[in-house]
Amino acid sequence: MEISKDIVELRQKKIEDIKQGGIRLFPNDFKASDTIQEINAWAGTQPDDAGGDPSASDNTQAFQTAGRMMAINKMGKSSFIRFRDRTGQLQAYIRADKVGEEAYSLFKKLDVGDFIGVSGKMFKTRTGEWTLLADQMTLISKSMRPLPEKFHGLKDPEKRYRQRYLDLVMNQDVREIFVKRTRMIQAVRSFLLNRDFLEVETPMMQPVAGGAEATPFVTHHNALDMNLFLRIAPELYLKRLLVGGFDRVFEINRNFRNEGVSTRHNPEFTMIEFYQAYATYEDLMVLTEELFREVSMAVNGSPVITYDGEEIDFSGKWNRMPLLTSLSEIGGLDPGLFGNREGLIEFAVKKGVTLTKTERIGKILTKLFDALVEPKLIQPTFITGYPVEVSPLSRKNDENPELTDRFELFIAGREIANGFSEINDPVDQKQRFLQQMEDREAGDKEAHQMDSDYIEALEYGMPPAAGEGIGIDRMIMLFTGAMSIREVILFPLMKPQKS
Repeated sequence: MEISKDIVELRQKKIEDIKQGGIRLFPNDFKASDTIQEINAWAGTQPDDAGGDPSASDNTQAFQTAGRMMAINKMGKSSFIRFRDRTGQLQAYIRADKVGEEAYSLFKKLDVGDFIGVSGKMFKTRTGEWTLLADQMTLISKSMRPLPEKFHGLKDPEKRYRQRYLDLVMNQDVREIFVKRTRMIQAVRSFLLNRDFLEVETPMMQPVAGGAEATPFVTHHNALDMNLFLRIAPELYLKRLLVGGFDRVFEINRNFRNEGVSTRHNPEFTMIEFYQAYATYEDLMVLTEELFREVSMAVNGSPVITYDGEEIDFSGKWNRMPLLTSLSEIGGLDPGLFGNREGLIEFAVKKGVTLTKTERIGKILTKLFDALVEPKLIQPTFITGYPVEVSPLSRKNDENPELTDRFELFIAGREIANGFSEINDPVDQKQRFLQQMEDREAGDKEAHQMDSDYIEALEYGMPPAAGEGIGIDRMIMLFTGAMSIREVILFPLMKPQKS
């Protein structure tokens, strides 16, 4: 935010004047015993004719609260201010004859953005607004820079993301997004805890980057002289816990993927992954429907939301469609090309879909899906039957072993979740890893690495199970109407500013 040099100099002069007056700029002994929400709640219980001059009654309740001043209207020996704490906003009336000449003289040197503590009793103004008549006023924290101008606010996205603290101060709707984010995560956690899932924590630094196809961030442990990877997913550790006898586990986790930044991607993001023994991917589709409905009711009071102008309904049974069917019916791909690599490449070129020379049929099919089908899936839709070669951790389908018992969930034209029945056959899993290693040698940098320790864990026996990961940030985008993932992450990754 560009700040006038004159404004900064004026603030510095005020600060020096206050210091010379023996006033502390940053005391830490004021006790705010009442929140603004509690004060407003008290006012809401008063009869309509209440609210006269509090000085005339000893029975009026006194309050002591604190907050940041957001507006000041000075009128000689009296002033109105609006100030805000974490719970809401309140008007206060500061009079020289009530707080004393010395305190009022200090008040006149204060600015919008300063934190003050006030105590007093409530009354109604002539316009009917409940207002705190201050009998004491204390400077709690002096701001040295001015807040953005009230009417223009902080609107430039680049500045808003870099200076999120100002964005939160100036934009009520932004604060509400992050309050809703917290409520949503609490609702997801409660949903799983109520179904006997155990919340756990797994390593964020791992010797093998596993659980997803993605490029990891690399760090180095000096004492052990070894490279470690920031996790791209917690999956393989959570499934080790299935081996260990925890039949239902989940983790709300931070993951890191060394990929581009866009409206849907941030290199550091939040997911929830959960695993259930003796369940299939079909069980998890039902569970996911229940989860979204319960979260929607908890945060919105309805199973229906509106996103990007589209009404999205979480009630009832959601759409289910095999990947190949969606490519044919929605993507316009001739089913006769499903097994024809050269024909698929020719079709992809016509549709402007970029491929590499080494990609196999399964990878080509999923890339075509991403470009031609995904953007058209607005209502909640489970796409099932992903090829084995793009599903290195998913159980093969019993009827068609070229496909897997896997689904991805799409809402509003974007992937929200990925789930599947798990491989618990260590021989099959090892062969999948070996194929991934071949893909890596052929140039696929995101192919899954070999994890020999995980194979050993499977050799001790893992129960049949299903697991799922849900992108929390994308889920929150849906429920808040945000069009960019940066709107729902407090401090998204930004390029360094040029000095």
